[in-house]
This record gives sequence, C-alpha cells and structure tokens, in this order.
Amino acid sequence: MKLNWGTGIVLAFIGFIAFIMFFVINMIVNKELTHDLVTEDYYKAELEYQKDIDKQNNSKLLSKNITYKKTNEGLVVYFPEDLQPEKIEGNLFLYRPSNKQLDFETTLSLSKSHLLIPDKRLVDGRWNIIIDWQYNGKSYLFKEDLIY
Repeated sequence: MKLNWGTGIVLAFIGFIAFIMFFVINMIVNKELTHDLVTEDYYKAELEYQKDIDKQNNSKLLSKNITYKKTNEGLVVYFPEDLQPEKIEGNLFLYRPSNKQLDFETTLSLSKSHLLIPDKRLVDGRWNIIIDWQYNGKSYLFKEDLIY
C-alpha cells in the first residue's frame, strides 16, 4: 500500500491526539500527581488578608519576635520573654505543602515562654508555620517557612 501526503497528515494528527490523551489520562488516574488546594476557603481567606498584614505589623513592633529551634525532642517555639506566657492565647498551625494529612493545629496554652512540638508529630522536610496569637487584646501573626 502506498501512502500519500494526505494519509501521512491524518496519521500524524491521530498520533498527536493519542499522545496528548495518554498524558491527560495519566494525570487524572495517577494518585501521586494529585494536589490539594492550600486552603478550602480560599476566597474567604483572601478577604481577611489585610487583617493578617496588620497582625504582622504588630509583630514587628515587639521587642523580640517569635523564634524557633530544632532540638532532639522536637521543634521549640520561643515567645518574647518580656511577655507573661499565661496571657498569651491563640493557635499554632503547621502546614505541610506536600501532604495535607500531616497538617495540624494546636491551641496555645503556655506556662513558660516556649512551646515544644514533639518530634513524632513532624516529618523531615518543608513546613509552613503560622502562629496567630493575642496578648492583652492585641493580635499578632507569625508566618514562616521552615525546613525540619
């Protein structure tokens, strides 16, 4: 059978369509390639972004901001020592970009100026730490990326 240029073009189109369909189906079916949204209520969170900016600006006015350190026991989060730890309230949220099941949130209840997150709760890799806290009615926000 002799192929002419019209048959060649049709075969090229069919090959190209099959090539694209292979990758589309592979992306849909493969569980390793699924990605979650950063947050479920994305638009609601976006509307409250100015409040977060104000909280971060309040944090910059502190004499010393929150710091953290990796130890053998886990991740230790240090709050400013000039504040009374009993009056600090809020939430700590650790977000794992690569796996939504590892995310967790905890309520701040301090008796000392530091908080220990046990090593068994954290997996090595990249985390986003968000601490939304209040002290004497004033709100603060600490956001940072960390490699554990």
